[in-house]
Amino acid sequence: MHSLRGPFKLVELLETLDFPKATFMYWQKRFDRENPDQEIEAEMLRIRKEHKNYGCLRMTNELKNRGFHVNKKKVQRLIRKLGIEVRSYTRKSRRYSSYRGKVGKVAKHRIRRHFYTTICHQKITTDTTEFKYLEVDTKGVIRQRKLYLDPFMDMYNSEILSYRISEKPNALAIMEGLEEAIAITNDCPYRRTFHSDQGWAYQMKAYRRKLKKQKIFQSMSRKGNCLDNSIMENFFSLLKQEIFHGETYHSFDELKTAIDDFIYYYNNHRMKQKLNWKSPVQFRETAQKAA
Repeated sequence: MHSLRGPFKLVELLETLDFPKATFMYWQKRFDRENPDQEIEAEMLRIRKEHKNYGCLRMTNELKNRGFHVNKKKVQRLIRKLGIEVRSYTRKSRRYSSYRGKVGKVAKHRIRRHFYTTICHQKITTDTTEFKYLEVDTKGVIRQRKLYLDPFMDMYNSEILSYRISEKPNALAIMEGLEEAIAITNDCPYRRTFHSDQGWAYQMKAYRRKLKKQKIFQSMSRKGNCLDNSIMENFFSLLKQEIFHGETYHSFDELKTAIDDFIYYYNNHRMKQKLNWKSPVQFRETAQKAA
């Protein structure tokens, strides 16, 4: 109707189309009215660009951090309107197991699923997870390769303190990650506990000797019980959901870069509800300033 307003009078158009004038004027005002959510929507699009997997709750709290006080229902409505719903991929896969039998005296299960602590750098956990990627060999044949990640996490704020990425399970990578984690946590005023499963690397004499020398308690999950280290399993699940499932990587370096980038983002920018909607690093730094 707007396109016909030039050559024809409004009254003539309404009579010809048998369209009520009141209805026309109502919708005319609706179309002419400026979008009241324009600024919020623009900010939401910026947030989605920075945080591609933020759902409604995180989006709401990120908006509040940026000065937009809106409720969850409105954010949910605008997410649907803008078409920026999170599309996550989940896939069950066989869990990597580093257990190779009892090769030494297995440590006590000291943590006993008490992952919570109010003391920074007191309780540390570690584990190994496996990724697969595709690579073309020298003969032009596509081969499936594996990559292994060995992170050390602080249970205080779920921050990844150190990690190593390698092409195969190896003791050197784990020992390097351990030494870095020990150095970072040396400021803890209480005796530390390093937790793991019963993997072969954590039963090594060198690993156990290093902890004993630093007067660090060693804790081990019960055999075959992944819930005893669920805090790390949750991180692995999140990592794979956000950058791995639904994606195909074609080289070791490509996959390694994606993991490096995610861990930096996770530590410094990805807010967690249990940390009062702060990232692990933000939570730690805020607590240190308040102390």
